[in-house]
Amino acid sequence: MQEKSKIWLSSPHMGGTEQDFVNQAFETNWVAPLGPNVNGFEEDLQKYIGEEKKVACLVSGTAALHLGLIQLGVGYGDEVLCQSFTFSASANPILYQGATPVFIDSEASTWNICPIALEEAIKDRIQKGKKPKAIIAVHLYGMPYLVDEVHEIANTYKIPILEDAAEALGSTYKGRNCGTFGTFAALSFNGNKIITTSGGGSLVCPDKKTKEKTVFLATQARDDAPHYQHSHVGYNYRMSNIVAGIGRGQMQILNKHVDLRRKMHAFYTDAFQNITGVEVLSAPTEDFYANHWLSSITVDPNQTKGLTREDLRIAFLEENIESRPLWKPMHLQPIFEKYPYYGKQVCEQLFKNGLCLPSGSNLTDNDRNRILSVIYRFFKKQ
Repeated sequence: MQEKSKIWLSSPHMGGTEQDFVNQAFETNWVAPLGPNVNGFEEDLQKYIGEEKKVACLVSGTAALHLGLIQLGVGYGDEVLCQSFTFSASANPILYQGATPVFIDSEASTWNICPIALEEAIKDRIQKGKKPKAIIAVHLYGMPYLVDEVHEIANTYKIPILEDAAEALGSTYKGRNCGTFGTFAALSFNGNKIITTSGGGSLVCPDKKTKEKTVFLATQARDDAPHYQHSHVGYNYRMSNIVAGIGRGQMQILNKHVDLRRKMHAFYTDAFQNITGVEVLSAPTEDFYANHWLSSITVDPNQTKGLTREDLRIAFLEENIESRPLWKPMHLQPIFEKYPYYGKQVCEQLFKNGLCLPSGSNLTDNDRNRILSVIYRFFKKQ
């Protein structure tokens, strides 16, 4: 019996014009980490998210977070408040700087950083004589965090926010693009994101001066001299002109990809509407416009007659359909478990009961039928 084709969680989806930009780079011999595609991709992103911001294209979203922390003055011995319920790339750059991560629980409506736990942490760290240097807030799975509440707290205590919008290009809060709320913000174009450059990211900067500093640091911090001279530690973080060419082609279909991901979310909302014990992560109010990079659910075994998210994951796996548990919180990870954590057990419960479902913009009707078949067959056990 022939094995069924793989349905991926979130695979790259090309639009057709990417190759044109890449070919142009080869034809003009612009294969270095500079060139017209890099400049053009940055301009495309700036036009999309808002001209008041400046964008520096880099090799990854992780590199963007790292350079953001550097420009916020985070260094050895400092503390950075970080959402616990996220991918490790949100927290790793804190350690790059010799700083200490302080992890914050999520709230239930968006699964993002909890304002109550955030303020509790700030007060406690100040009382202990260590005012945090920055806050890393994440728009998880493309769902905007509670922007008003989180930024009100950050402004009260005068702590800058580094916005992790790696999963949220195309998402908005009150009509404003994610990636424009923080002092700096990181975007990602990894292979599984809304748009991809195969690998890549960018730092959204508040002005031209900070963008220029970002590019300076990302190109080995070479001083303006005829010889190679360096007065600062630099990094090899600049995006190549070839990779940026893929990004330019992807920008032409970004809105289409967002629409298709949102349709997948609507598909799951409809599929689970009559299944007791399953909740689909959805916008809490009309202020939140999520790109639904990954559609995700929680499965409460107390309401599903003992059926768990792991049972469902295995049922999908048996049909060659990829799904994945939600992020394991950072404060539960071996590398981070020794660091402070504030909050309750919201993110721990989400990890225990949550599952990310196939969400790609290139899924077909046949793919959706296969997914639906597994869901209905599985929950018949209720």
